[in-house]
Amino acid sequence: MNYNRREHTIPAPCIVDAGTIVNKDDIKRLLSDLGHVKYVHTLDNKICGQGEGWILEIFNDPQQATLIANSNLYLNIQSFDFLKLYRTDDNETYFDLVQDKRQLRLIPISVDSTDQELEKSIDENIIEQIMKEVIAARFDAKLDDENS
Repeated sequence: MNYNRREHTIPAPCIVDAGTIVNKDDIKRLLSDLGHVKYVHTLDNKICGQGEGWILEIFNDPQQATLIANSNLYLNIQSFDFLKLYRTDDNETYFDLVQDKRQLRLIPISVDSTDQELEKSIDENIIEQIMKEVIAARFDAKLDDENS
């Protein structure tokens, strides 16, 4: 009889809406699509800082810091021991990144459809302007080549 060692291993956890996550890859995956958040930084249960910002990067590097400045968040999951996932009574989700007596709470800020349309419109206008500048630069370069 051939025994498969996999039959005796513990299955991977399944966490739905609430729980504690310790695997760094799972934490990174869970946070990767947050975008705009409200954050609350506490130390020994005392608020040290809070605000709103955009998560610009989530990385896993023991040599770099987690940085929050100018409404931008650069989160190094190595800065934290685990993540606690919560669901409120209003079905809102929030995340607590915990390291000893330090906690960074991330509360997603949902973007309503009008904000999404505005962002899309702004993005399209920026792309259109960039394309105009590229075409103009290529045209200028072609004229310079012809005049040389």
